[in-house]
Amino acid sequence: MKLLLIEDDKLTAEFVKRGLNEDGHTVDHCINGSEGAVLARVNSYDALILDLNLPDTSGYEILKRLREEGWDTPILMLTASSRIESVVEGLNLGADDYLTKPFALEELKARIRALLRRGGAARTEAIRFGSLALNRLTHEVFLDNRPMRLTPKEYRLLEYFLLRPEQVITRTELLEKVWDMHFDPESNVVDVHVTRLRTKLRAAGAPSIATIRGFGYKLCMDQKNQISGR
Repeated sequence: MKLLLIEDDKLTAEFVKRGLNEDGHTVDHCINGSEGAVLARVNSYDALILDLNLPDTSGYEILKRLREEGWDTPILMLTASSRIESVVEGLNLGADDYLTKPFALEELKARIRALLRRGGAARTEAIRFGSLALNRLTHEVFLDNRPMRLTPKEYRLLEYFLLRPEQVITRTELLEKVWDMHFDPESNVVDVHVTRLRTKLRAAGAPSIATIRGFGYKLCMDQKNQISGR
């Protein structure tokens, strides 16, 4: 899943990011509410983790603004206050859950999993395309009900393709969404991992990933390895 973390404390942010990365999630992080609100509007996220005490604005204001704009993605708020009034205010403004600092990493992971199970309006737990099925909660992939063994990166690539079947996806988009924007766009890391995933899919007789020359890649039913772009 792709998550947005708005947290100005560096140590807390690194702690949260490390734990969620271990669970296979991609995490975009920013330290202020203004940048976080922009990221929330222009990107697609499965959940938002929002600190209520930010340097430029109140987390409550971000909550209120996003919900008024119709943003229905699950939101978990982080608060240093144990006052019930603070929690109630956040929940009334549209937060789905909360954690009081300090918190245990395993509790955070569990609460994120619960939010993702409930999800937003567009949330789907199981994704299917032809004989392929992917469970976004258990991170399992099946072909004709038989389990497939994929690395974490292959799983995340396949998940992204399955959410956009028969659509051309560029290398840059994959770098941004699957590699969390940390790689040089000129790197061949995308090509290497797509080739490995394609090899496993073709060997299993599953829908395959076609290379659209000059454009990117597309998950499609046919087994052709390349399609010329025009």
